[in-house]
Formats: sequence, C-alpha cells, structure tokens
Amino acid sequence: MKRLDIFGRPFLAERTERGWELFHPGAEGKRGPPLELPIPPFVRSDAELAAYLADLCHEWATPAQPDVRWVE
Repeated sequence: MKRLDIFGRPFLAERTERGWELFHPGAEGKRGPPLELPIPPFVRSDAELAAYLADLCHEWATPAQPDVRWVE
C-alpha cells in the first residue's frame, strides 16, 4: 500500500491482480472501502497512475496544491 497525495487530498493506492485500487485513509491506520474510480488496465506503473489521476482530477488543483505526488 502506497500513500498518494492528489492535489492536497490524501489517498492510499494498491496494485492488485485486478489493477489499481484507491482508498481514503481512515483513522488509526485503517482504510475505507475501495473508491469507485475507473482506472483502466493500461495504467500500470506508479508514474502512469499519477499522470492518469492528475488528468482525471485536475479540477482539484489549486495554486497551493498543483501536483499529484507519491508520499514516502
């Protein structure tokens, strides 16, 4: 499970045999159910996922939060 910041909004991303799944991080390290966000099967790498989400969620961008980035 990897942490992902989408224009200032925290998410968790997991690569499964079905493809990528995104989750809202919950309290105490728990996660919510998978988001119903269509991620096509051709999106395979971390960089491809970040670029895809930047395109899909670009309305969330602000001058203070202009990026989709992986959080270490």
